[in-house]
Amino acid sequence: MRARYPDTEGFVERDGVKVSYEVFGSGEPALVFAPTDPLVHSRAWKAQVPYLARTSRVVTIDPRGNGRSDRPESSAAYADTEYVADTIAVMDATGTDRAVLVGLCSSAWTSLLTAALHPDRVLGVVSIATWAPFLTPPSAVRTVYDFDEACDTDEGWAKENRHYWLRDWRGYAEFFFGELLPEPHSTKLHEDLVSWAMDTSAETNLLFVDAPFSSSSREDTEAILARVSCPVLAIHGREDCCQPCERSEQAAALTGGDLLMLDGAGHVPTGREPVVVNRAIRDFADRFRPAPQAAPVRRTWTRPLNRPKRVLYVSSPIGLGHARRDLAIADELRKLKPGLEVHWLAQHPVTELLRRRSELNFHVRHRLDRYGAGRCLDYDQTGREALAQAIAAGIGRPVSYRPVETDGAARAAVLLSELI
Repeated sequence: MRARYPDTEGFVERDGVKVSYEVFGSGEPALVFAPTDPLVHSRAWKAQVPYLARTSRVVTIDPRGNGRSDRPESSAAYADTEYVADTIAVMDATGTDRAVLVGLCSSAWTSLLTAALHPDRVLGVVSIATWAPFLTPPSAVRTVYDFDEACDTDEGWAKENRHYWLRDWRGYAEFFFGELLPEPHSTKLHEDLVSWAMDTSAETNLLFVDAPFSSSSREDTEAILARVSCPVLAIHGREDCCQPCERSEQAAALTGGDLLMLDGAGHVPTGREPVVVNRAIRDFADRFRPAPQAAPVRRTWTRPLNRPKRVLYVSSPIGLGHARRDLAIADELRKLKPGLEVHWLAQHPVTELLRRRSELNFHVRHRLDRYGAGRCLDYDQTGREALAQAIAAGIGRPVSYRPVETDGAARAAVLLSELI
């Protein structure tokens, strides 16, 4: 079961390797999710596709080595330039002239490298949990054990080891994704990630690890990033133990891009914080949408002497019987004075009855001050910033509500009895 199924799907073939893709929705700009490394496949974007396909044509690509794509058997076939070429080939096959590229971890590097090598095809790049070769030192936890040497333990990060991968691929996947998801209640995403890793093999992922890079030093990587001329948005979770935050910070600095840091998020905010990530991608893509043509506005202004007569009807909250009586009086008033506007000053439950009758009701704003229950802001004079400031000022404010009298009906009855 999928939240949204592809409108079209297909394969491109390069040098005998078939790469699968899917296309969802329509609209510009197109969003192309660059192929990840073979550890997972394009279903990793399942929390992004349904939302973003409402306004853009979304293209996802299974990486060579996982999903429906082929598994070539040489490390050269997994070079970063091959992933770039796959991305361009899919764009050609889907008629995508230019697009915003989105990548996570290694596919963030694929997106940035594509922008550097094919600037005419890339409108912008969203780089999430950026990986870039040699850009910064790796996370400290990933340097304790040597990847190639056999370890005398299988505990913790010792599992990130060539020999352990070949011995227990599932064991590594379960450990690795557990470390990548520091957020509570990540069980379903963890299950998904492990399942997608089981669609490939340790041997395939070792070919990817041994594949050549376009960069052989930090200076090379910085030079490549400096060639990226399109807008860039880097997104990174501060609790990411897979990729240091400094990599996204450096990528944003070298490309002149924007940076969004997510406090409390791990390596996969696309799965654990999809609302924040999706809106960030959508807002970034909005930069490249054609500006909508503003519809003509027609308004009417009436000079005071020509305005209809109005009455303000103060309706008692004693009971709904009184409210029905007041509504009947108002109906008769309208008959006697055609065009008369009746505005109401009332409170619950009378306001509910007025709402059902579509009457104009003025809420009793002075009661807010009377009971210390908050504050009232003028709609016409309150923008988003002022409203946000008012809310922020109210948060944590000591509560000192004046008790609301509950004997109103009894007191009214006493007053009436004195008149009888």
